[in-house]
Amino acid sequence: MSKRYFGTDGIRGEVGVFPITPDFMLKLGWASGRVFARSSSSEGRCLVVIGKDTRVSGYMFESALEAGLVAAGVDVKLLGPMPTPAIAYMTRKQNADAGIVISASHNPFYDNGIKFFGADGSKLPDEIEHAIEVELELELATVQSRDIGKVLRLDDASGRYTEFCKSTVPEGFSLRGLRIALDCAHGATYHIAPSVLSELGADVITMGVEPDGFNINEGVGSTDLSALGELVRQQGVDLGIAYDGDGDRVLMVDQNGDLIDGDELVYIIAMHRVATGSSDAGVVGTQMSNLGLELALQDAGLQFARAQVGDRYVKQMMEVNGWHLGGESSGHIICSDVTTTGDGIVASLQVLMALQAAEGDVTALRAGITMCPQTMINVTVNGKVNLEDYPELQTAVELLEGRLGGQGRVLLRPSGTEPKVRVMVEGQDSEQVEALCSELAQEVERILT
Repeated sequence: MSKRYFGTDGIRGEVGVFPITPDFMLKLGWASGRVFARSSSSEGRCLVVIGKDTRVSGYMFESALEAGLVAAGVDVKLLGPMPTPAIAYMTRKQNADAGIVISASHNPFYDNGIKFFGADGSKLPDEIEHAIEVELELELATVQSRDIGKVLRLDDASGRYTEFCKSTVPEGFSLRGLRIALDCAHGATYHIAPSVLSELGADVITMGVEPDGFNINEGVGSTDLSALGELVRQQGVDLGIAYDGDGDRVLMVDQNGDLIDGDELVYIIAMHRVATGSSDAGVVGTQMSNLGLELALQDAGLQFARAQVGDRYVKQMMEVNGWHLGGESSGHIICSDVTTTGDGIVASLQVLMALQAAEGDVTALRAGITMCPQTMINVTVNGKVNLEDYPELQTAVELLEGRLGGQGRVLLRPSGTEPKVRVMVEGQDSEQVEALCSELAQEVERILT
């Protein structure tokens, strides 16, 4: 069944444009509360925790969701500004029936969205999202006054999550002697990530830690590494780390300010696990993962499987295969033996353990992987599109694959979070890859618009 509101990662869009409106969020809180209450395994009242990133619209949507939930008879705990993975963690630790995150992740401040976690701290399965959409079609009816939910604000949530992050590295692990430039994107990690790294002993230089409600992801964070790269070069630090606005992604730059993308970070973690004897048989990536990652893992004796794009699909394939490591090029990295979802801070600590084992030599960590030239262009479209409805596009893809001579990949994929179609071409020759990607993007734009 197709879903009307839910995309790859929750519900997302421009603030003030349906469905990202206060009245819809009120109804969404009520509808989801009814679904969670029915599926609750607790003997008491249903409990939902709510966190948000630093967007100014988060206040408005927090209030609307809270009202809808209590109208459905659900108790609420408000966590305030917290990274998305922190909500997953606190959902489990508070024995809540669900967690809600108000965030549009890496999008600009004028977008916002809602993401859900189940009681186990994992993204909701499709059937629960369908059930919520069914409830959204019903007329809102408040429970009797004696059954209305109660609301509590949890003031120490950030401290609890900080301690959890530090607990994911071995006792006695230290970052002393390591200088790190840290970019928090003026987002949800601004008050947590600097504490985690500095309390583990690192010398931390920060940027993107002054959110004002409007500057989230603006020229900072994992979607724009230029400022971080410049800071690394100016300060002569060992490494730069960048999170996105809600803290579930991480990318890095080396001591020269050059990008270390999500595929390379997954490789570094995988090789550290091989070296320490804690590796599984394989790693999960996505359709967008670079061919170089697949070849490098195979050279190391590891299997590689590709899931649909989206961290919940990566997680599902990890569970099917019995593997504990997976990730996306964008920096969503899941270490399921440590936590339940993609977590930028936790993933960066996994990389830092590998870096300390390599005595700070980033170049050595990347030596075994050669990234294939890959170009991606986002084509803006009007709303959701089903690419299968356009046979011309399939023909265009097949023609391009023929021109690559079997030495590359072509992928078209509608974004699950934005009105865009992602056009990706990968091959052996960078100039050819760029030219073919540009050519295909123009064809996609012509056919779809």
